[in-house]
Amino acid sequence: MTDVSLIVLCAGNSTRFEHKAKKQWLRIDNDPLWLFVTNKLSTYAKFDKIIITSHQNELSYMENFSDDFIYVTGGNTRQESISNSLKEVNTKYVMVTDVARSCIPQTVIENLLNEKENADCIVPILNVSDTVIYHDETIDRDNVKLIQTPQLSNTSILRKALETNVEYTDDSSAVKAMNGTIKYVQGSIESKKLTFGDELKDIPCLNAPSNNFFTGTGIDIHEFQDNKKMYLGGVEIPCEYGFKAHSDGDVLIHSVIDALLGACGAGDIGEFFPDTDPKYKGADSKLLLEEIVSFIYNVGYEIVNVDLTVLAQQPKINPHKQDIKRCLSKLLGIQKQFINIKATTGEKMGFIGRSEGVAVQSIATIKYYNWKQK
Repeated sequence: MTDVSLIVLCAGNSTRFEHKAKKQWLRIDNDPLWLFVTNKLSTYAKFDKIIITSHQNELSYMENFSDDFIYVTGGNTRQESISNSLKEVNTKYVMVTDVARSCIPQTVIENLLNEKENADCIVPILNVSDTVIYHDETIDRDNVKLIQTPQLSNTSILRKALETNVEYTDDSSAVKAMNGTIKYVQGSIESKKLTFGDELKDIPCLNAPSNNFFTGTGIDIHEFQDNKKMYLGGVEIPCEYGFKAHSDGDVLIHSVIDALLGACGAGDIGEFFPDTDPKYKGADSKLLLEEIVSFIYNVGYEIVNVDLTVLAQQPKINPHKQDIKRCLSKLLGIQKQFINIKATTGEKMGFIGRSEGVAVQSIATIKYYNWKQK
């Protein structure tokens, strides 16, 4: 072992990234970018630990991909995410990298490791070849360097350096501010940072996502409750009763949510919106679906279509199909033609036939967001 732990920062919101998916969830073949980067770096050296930071809404989903790493919830800033990760580090040295630098060559990692004992923080840099203007004055470009990640630090010194309210954009700035020693090593133009999205065309090591499609099913059942409004697919249905439920009881939307989560392997509606949580008491199911759709796109998918079967003796569904389709089209971000609704009765058998409730079964198909075509 190298007595070095690796931290891969993947908890950002990608607010500057001009794509539907978050950058860390862009698919490279079938792997999300964070896994592609981590697996690649793990072949370059025998790290004692590899720690991945995740957005809190994506942590449990991220854990599905590999048991080889330690996952921690990131913070609101890069600095907070590093501090959270350092709680898991017990090695003398720690290397911190950003998932945005996806094609770091092995030579950069070797340069950092070879110098780990020679300063408090080892930093890869690039020289500047263009003329540089600073405050309208031309300055000597030989005195200007571009700092990259990953950076390798003495763990105890970095931990102490981050105990401040000052926000630093990289590890070396924090270490330098407490008079720590810095050593610069040669970086690489291949370690190009992915920030806005247009850089993707200049990062040749990233393959396009696979053409796989993924299907999930969902089923939900609710009994009737008197003196409550009925909602199906986000549409209010004229009726003297609604659905007995912790939320508004929209059985159709709940079924669609489970189908979408099933398609991307993210569990079920109860894991996202537990009925033991008072904040979801009487919740508008349209808002719950909006949150799930946002999650689906954030983690690198697009919705292709949904097909639903409503099992109900009462109320009659056919008069409301088009309204439900229009509502779902807006919520799912797909055209109405890709939403199909079928309705059948219980032929007066069982709880459905006795008009005691409604069941809905949904099938959803999704695919990877194809960033190569955007």
